[in-house]
Amino acid sequence: MQGAKRPTLLFLAGSLLLMPELGLAQTPAGAPDAPAPMAPVPLPPPALEIPSLPVLTEEQAREEATRLNHAFRHEVPVAVKVSTAFKEAWVALAQKQIAQADYPLDRPQVLVIVDRNPAVQRLCLMLALPHSSDWQVIGSVKVSTGTTGRKYYYITPTGVFQNTADILGYRALGTKNENGIMGNGTKGMRVWDFGWQWAEKGWLPTREKGQIRLEMHATDPVYLESRLGHTASEGCIRIPSSLNVFFDKHGLIDAEYERMAVIDDRFKALLRPDRTPSPLSGSAVVVVDTTDMPEIHTPLNTAEVKGAAKHPQPTHG
Repeated sequence: MQGAKRPTLLFLAGSLLLMPELGLAQTPAGAPDAPAPMAPVPLPPPALEIPSLPVLTEEQAREEATRLNHAFRHEVPVAVKVSTAFKEAWVALAQKQIAQADYPLDRPQVLVIVDRNPAVQRLCLMLALPHSSDWQVIGSVKVSTGTTGRKYYYITPTGVFQNTADILGYRALGTKNENGIMGNGTKGMRVWDFGWQWAEKGWLPTREKGQIRLEMHATDPVYLESRLGHTASEGCIRIPSSLNVFFDKHGLIDAEYERMAVIDDRFKALLRPDRTPSPLSGSAVVVVDTTDMPEIHTPLNTAEVKGAAKHPQPTHG
């Protein structure tokens, strides 16, 4: 009787394997399990695009330059006047430098022009127009560029220097050096970095060249700002603190930084949160020299120029 029951058991076992309602596996023995359903993959956010620079018509550009001029007069109390002779000379020299550097002046924009002439030492903020010499003065101040006669002090080079996104500038910490001087001005002042540049060694009669880190920055408000208007720095361009804030607030040479701030938080963090960038914002500082233009009446008399050499300048940059 036991032998008669064995086929029946085998038959029942085979029947059980064929009954799907019992919930047993349908795949052959040893086959891998079916994969679990995958959660839907979220789509990546759309890529951020670097915005284009605004392009104003000449009429719009002149209106904006006039607005900036009014703001300049209220926000930069150390402003100085610009004679017609100097304006024309600076425009001509700046256009020459722009052509030599192949700088793309393809839109109306703010241009910072610095005259390193020891008897001048001026910065002029201008509306630069493509294919025109009828540029508009926005404002001007006294500055200090590289001096001669002191070891490791370089003469600020001429040329076009751009505030590009290739170099991230920084803000001053307001710390003092061994002489008690805040070389870059008070805490929070912008430092615009134009990279390594070749400059003449002002302490050598041969004017051999070396490389300096060319920057534009504020200076000590107590000891050095009152001396602006004379050569004094190691090669950098020293500007008044009020002009530093004016540049920073209106984004006047931060055009490339503004574009990069859309996709790069490092640039966004550097720029002022309360800024209102001008549509004329540019990125270039043009250093010129009117020394070889004796027909221009210099604003500093001989006594002032000689007197500048008598005051030591214990700071860098």
